[in-house]
Amino acid sequence: MQQMTDIKDFADMHSVPIMQDEGINFICEYIKKHDVHSVLEIGTAIGFSSINFACASSEVHVTTIELDEVRCKSALKNIADNALSDKITVHLGDAGEWLPPPNQLFDLIFIDGPKAQYINHFERFAPYLAPQGAIITDNLSFHGMVEDLSLTHNYSTIKMMRKIRKFKAFLNGNAEFHTIFYDIGDKISVSQRKS
Repeated sequence: MQQMTDIKDFADMHSVPIMQDEGINFICEYIKKHDVHSVLEIGTAIGFSSINFACASSEVHVTTIELDEVRCKSALKNIADNALSDKITVHLGDAGEWLPPPNQLFDLIFIDGPKAQYINHFERFAPYLAPQGAIITDNLSFHGMVEDLSLTHNYSTIKMMRKIRKFKAFLNGNAEFHTIFYDIGDKISVSQRKS
């Protein structure tokens, strides 16, 4: 699946969650504007966002973690098909257990894995954020359901929406980070350390 449209079609056909175009474009522009050289992504899926990030700049390298073995294999193939294996390192495993080398810092950390783990992942990987770096999270609206729980009657979905609400409150009350929320795609937050 060399073309991005093919990856998007595959994701749509197999119900694989990938970022909306608005969100992808926002982060790619952020990478260019802030001279991002290193990205840590929590939640590879089939490599759609990793590929976009790696193509945003000739200087950027993406490290990405995926729990699902089948999706991880698809991501590796898509990355290889796009000749980006030297720019994207994929780790198969649980982001709740994996950690980068102690001396490695990232200019951008992108959290897009399990929504219920957003706070845990934020706290786990924040020490690996470069001083001027940012932690970006996606899906803070979840198709409007976070703001309006009546849009779903599924109990597990409602529980997840409450977790996202809790995460947003965590960001708003965080003493170490300042967060800006953007009404882009499925809503995005950008968190940077307070000076």
